[in-house]
Amino acid sequence: MTIQILMPALSPTMTEGNIAKWHKKEGDEVSSGDLLAEIETDKATMELEAVDEGVLGKIIAAEGSENIAVNTLIAVMLEEGEDAAAAEAAAPASASPAPAAPPEPAPTQEAPPASEPAAAPQPAPAAPKSNGARVFASPLARRIAADAGIDIGAISGSGPHGRVVKRDVDAAIAGGVAAPAAAPSAAPPAPAAPAPAQLPVVAGGYTEVPHNNMRKTIARRLQESKQTVPHFYVTMECEIDKLLAMRKDLNARAEATGEDYKISVNDFIIRAAAFAMKKVPDVNASWTDEAMRLYNDIDISVAVAIDGGLITPIVRNADQKGLAVISNEMKDLAARAREGKLSPDEFQGGGFTISNLGMYGVKEFAAIINPPQSSILAVGAGEQRPVVRDGALTTATMMSVTLSTDHRVVDGALGAEWLQAFKVLIEDPLAMLL
Repeated sequence: MTIQILMPALSPTMTEGNIAKWHKKEGDEVSSGDLLAEIETDKATMELEAVDEGVLGKIIAAEGSENIAVNTLIAVMLEEGEDAAAAEAAAPASASPAPAAPPEPAPTQEAPPASEPAAAPQPAPAAPKSNGARVFASPLARRIAADAGIDIGAISGSGPHGRVVKRDVDAAIAGGVAAPAAAPSAAPPAPAAPAPAQLPVVAGGYTEVPHNNMRKTIARRLQESKQTVPHFYVTMECEIDKLLAMRKDLNARAEATGEDYKISVNDFIIRAAAFAMKKVPDVNASWTDEAMRLYNDIDISVAVAIDGGLITPIVRNADQKGLAVISNEMKDLAARAREGKLSPDEFQGGGFTISNLGMYGVKEFAAIINPPQSSILAVGAGEQRPVVRDGALTTATMMSVTLSTDHRVVDGALGAEWLQAFKVLIEDPLAMLL
């Protein structure tokens, strides 16, 4: 009996994925634990391992296929004694969801008379492809090419994995790429002329970049957070001159002794946040409709900007780790996050998030909570500011921090208590070493 390989749910927020690369080809023998493919999720590129043994009989979703719903058939594996005919027989029933991507872009609510004729030729561009390979193109690119009477198979794609996107079709139109000989299809586009928005190359003004899975997930989660979580904000100023001096001394010592670490201000912030959580443990919690969930471990998520979005790798048990360990761990996590190589357990979970925009010169901001967490700390840049000390005006290096909390979990007094504990640790960093 054939074995169906379905698009897996590789993260709690994943609803669809892309096939980045197949590591096995049709006819290859597969053992349990073998790497089958690389799947692009809403957070990272993950490895899909085989669970069963057999022969890869048929690949349903080709390399580069995008927006494949979770639990959609992507390949068929043959057990011992089965031949390729069994794979072909198993594929058609479930293969329809994968090819359904091209018809999807033909929404009937958009000028039905014009889009119906345009929808019919859409499979046709797949036929004129010069080398017989499938053409990967965005729905908008296909529609513009069809309206302009251009063979989309003749256009080189600049999108991910060579995907043809709108800007490629616009460039082809501007460059005068010839339409196919069967020019009768040029007649139907005439009714489509009243929709200039479909031809920005003529009207100009903008370029459309299709959303990737990560951007869709970030947008959905942040919108849900702002709409359903009652945000409350508390801001404090922290003097960091002692912290900067200690950082300089520790890094100089590492350089002199050859030790492998270089501590950043953010490493101090992570450790101070973890210690403040120990002092005020009620902040290490989240809301459920039935109860307040208090976490035993202190796991700190740290926002890292990556190409196309944001991810929050986690420093687990941060209160039990020294500055050097935190520093090296964060460098490794951030590097692998930017390469899309984090495993799910390295970015899923966490009880508290730090978002630091100080390196961009941002003085102060308020961050959006990342559910189900109840708190996120926004960190601004350290800068010289005038302060009054013992009745005299002087200057000090000050850093603004804003705590955003879910008021159902962390009310104003509790948030202020935590932030006060954090401020004491930041301003007297020796206390973090005790």
